[in-house]
Amino acid sequence: MGRRTNSISTAAATLLVVLAAVAGGERVNKSTSVGSFWSTAKEEGDLLRLKSTVAGADLSDRTVQEEEDERQLDGGFSSLEGMLQWTIGHSDPEKLKEAALDMQRLSPEELKERQMEIKELMEKLKTPSDSKLMKIAIDDLNNSSLSLEDRHRALQELLILVEPIDNANDLHKLGGLTAVIKELNYPNPEIRTISAWILGKASQNNPLVQNQILELGILAKLMEMVHSEFTEEATKALYAISALIRNNQEGQHLFYGEAGELMLENILSNSSVDIRLHRKSIYLLADLVECQLERRNDVELPFFSNQILLKSVVDLIASPDLDLQEKVSLSPSPSLSQILTYIFCFKFCRLYMQ
Repeated sequence: MGRRTNSISTAAATLLVVLAAVAGGERVNKSTSVGSFWSTAKEEGDLLRLKSTVAGADLSDRTVQEEEDERQLDGGFSSLEGMLQWTIGHSDPEKLKEAALDMQRLSPEELKERQMEIKELMEKLKTPSDSKLMKIAIDDLNNSSLSLEDRHRALQELLILVEPIDNANDLHKLGGLTAVIKELNYPNPEIRTISAWILGKASQNNPLVQNQILELGILAKLMEMVHSEFTEEATKALYAISALIRNNQEGQHLFYGEAGELMLENILSNSSVDIRLHRKSIYLLADLVECQLERRNDVELPFFSNQILLKSVVDLIASPDLDLQEKVSLSPSPSLSQILTYIFCFKFCRLYMQ
């Protein structure tokens, strides 16, 4: 029994020494979020290939130890077990044994205290799930005393985290949509901009999130932001609108109900507006026409009777911006060519003859 107790104590001591070495090491690998970041096997392989290319060396000529050393160039590990194995392999056995013996001399109370330290360290070394990271960012946004810098950081993290569709689907359940929408009224334009960007990215090609956001009644606010004097804010707001109503019939009804064609008219008929707004407006217009044609709906869309808007589309063919010109007249997208065909054949032949 005494031998078994000593064996367990030695193992515990060794683990403590190893973890202490890791915690006190010079190379600390941190992510932009809470917790540590474990490199993936793919990233490690990429680093190996990169170094091999730079050095002009052949990996087949290298020893196993050299390859293992290079695998740690990024300061990260694919798992906690890999980190422990690497640490043990690069430690002095005599020093480890000496430290283990010292640990055996600890009283039960001291040993329990050290075990708690190990447990706390292990918790800190765990990589948080995306859901947990999202919840942390959302909680930060709900903190009224949060600094501008930290608020911006929390939004930046959400912008990255909502890109996978599963994360986007969880955003509303975690209270994220409400928190982000609240930021659309924040005094700082950069905060409003990234908030609109998050809504657009989360709802892109995602009917579930589209409907969740539309039910929160935020479309009118985004349309108001399109007229912002801050170009980035206006651009991201228009991006969010396009993502919200694309292939979403209810969203498009709401858009027309908020006089969406007048919003597009104001953008496309104003030559001083940033060219990015022109491009996004053209694509939004194309999406609306394409949806109309796919549904084979005989009801004429509001903008087809708006001569100022349609003339503005035609005028963009002569735009000095070659990219926009190509988008309007030479794009392979059938919906754009159908817009122009409709305009020239049924509307503007008589308009330009007047």
